[in-house]
Amino acid sequence: MSTVPQKAALEAGLAPDKTLTIVLFGPPGSGKGTQAEHLCKQFQLPHIATGDLFRENLKNQTELGKLAKTYMDRGELVPDDVTVRMVRERLSRGDADRGFIMDGFPRTVAQAQALDELMKELGRQIDVVLSIVVSDEEIVNRLSGRIICRECQTPFHKIYNPFKQCPFNKCSGEHLYQRDDDKPETVRARLNTFHTQTAPLMDYYRQAGLLVEIDGEGKVEEVTRRMMDAIQQVLKI
Repeated sequence: MSTVPQKAALEAGLAPDKTLTIVLFGPPGSGKGTQAEHLCKQFQLPHIATGDLFRENLKNQTELGKLAKTYMDRGELVPDDVTVRMVRERLSRGDADRGFIMDGFPRTVAQAQALDELMKELGRQIDVVLSIVVSDEEIVNRLSGRIICRECQTPFHKIYNPFKQCPFNKCSGEHLYQRDDDKPETVRARLNTFHTQTAPLMDYYRQAGLLVEIDGEGKVEEVTRRMMDAIQQVLKI
């Protein structure tokens, strides 16, 4: 079969007889959110981010939300079993029947093992783990160049979207500032934490034969194409 029909089939969306479950990894600034949004739209799959699950359960004051809050109020980490129960509840909803894009979970090997057990309980499996790879220097350049206007909260970037004039014609850039999280030293510390946490996870999924590393540098559409090519191999179309 030629690659043209393959790509045409893939770009048409997920075939009725196919399911697709993806675990997505990427350091801060890797473009993971952008790519997740594209994949969810392309395949009509829900984006399941644990951060969103926590906010939803806390806002709705569910039993799990109340339980999580007791730990958070004490400044403690929420136990894995609570997070897994939130994930289990989310996967039980109908929109996840044909698959999902998992983002932000697992973060440790223990959580990965818990997710494996959960998938077995549900009679499902992870199809592929996509890890977006971007060099630390590129991440620092991307994040440390971000600046924001204190008055209107408009974001700019020193390299990719420099301030030229106020979109509301109210200032000359005097309100621009850089968030502490975007300062180079903070970005490097966040990257170090990411690498420390995810290195064992990458080995875990590599040994399971599920890990595919995606070059995350270049234009957004180029990264998207690399991800779609990897998924094409998984779906065997």
